[in-house]
Amino acid sequence: MSGKETRELPYRPCVGAVVINRDGLVLVAQRADMDKPAWQLPQGGIDRDETPRQAVMRELAEEIGTTKAEIVAEARDWLCYDFPDDLAGRPWKGRYRGQKQKWFAVRFSGIDEDIDLAAGNRPEFRDWKWVPMDSLPDLAVPFKRPVYEALVAEFRSLAPMSGGKSA
Repeated sequence: MSGKETRELPYRPCVGAVVINRDGLVLVAQRADMDKPAWQLPQGGIDRDETPRQAVMRELAEEIGTTKAEIVAEARDWLCYDFPDDLAGRPWKGRYRGQKQKWFAVRFSGIDEDIDLAAGNRPEFRDWKWVPMDSLPDLAVPFKRPVYEALVAEFRSLAPMSGGKSA
């Protein structure tokens, strides 16, 4: 698929979650489908007849196996990224050029044992860890880095370990 053809495709509507624990650290998970370690935040598509708020809570249950979280903030804008040329045409049978995401900051109220990456039908992640929010862009795959930079700028004040103040 050429770059021009890809640019004419729509973005896939999605949600994402910046999961913040009591210590102000953020959960990142390592993708199970990649050979090189690739860390990312929980994210996923919005189902038909589902609001973004409903979708983000469903995605948390499916991807990290917990509902012990409460939405504390919503990103002002939808954030988009395009798939790089080497991925274009592969995800979702080539129907999308990238993803358009509504992001939420959620406060995790559970304990580490409440996170279960094997809870979903098809586990997307093989490992997870807590990190300072400011480290998110450095952990992201290059094509997602601008989105992660925007998330840090928007939600930094919710994570005291990142120099912000606690919510």
